[in-house]
Amino acid sequence: MTMPSPAGPSASLPQSAANRETLASYRAYAEAQRAVDFLSDQKFPVQHLSIVGADLKLVETVTGRLTSWRATLAGAASGAWFGLLIGLFLAIFTPQAGFGLVLWALAWGVVAGAVFGYVGYLMTGGKRDFVSYSQIVAGRYDVLVDPAKAAEARALLERLNA
Repeated sequence: MTMPSPAGPSASLPQSAANRETLASYRAYAEAQRAVDFLSDQKFPVQHLSIVGADLKLVETVTGRLTSWRATLAGAASGAWFGLLIGLFLAIFTPQAGFGLVLWALAWGVVAGAVFGYVGYLMTGGKRDFVSYSQIVAGRYDVLVDPAKAAEARALLERLNA
């Protein structure tokens, strides 16, 4: 944990956090959450606090290779859900059609999704032949406090760190 340092107003922060000062900085969100939870347990008015992630970076984790087969299957799966949704929706308003309509819409969803998945893969021209997911990660988490409540919060937080 890094000890407090005053933070001036910042245009990049929401209005609720713009005029607050840094109470403490932590490397992990769980540590910042623990500090706020401790202050809450001590009956500190936590509405005067904010947790702000700083030094943000985008982390993209590659999970595998994207092939035409995988793109087609993913499209088919998406199409199946869409077809099922449409089929159930239509079945509500045409109860005499029944279960057959739901299966028909599901089948068309699978086919259309598979075609769109395959064509979409071909249209990338091999520019992105991998599957990944992205997340935004903060380098540190600052706990901010209203200046009027800073002394009280610091005194309480010292008990947590002792």
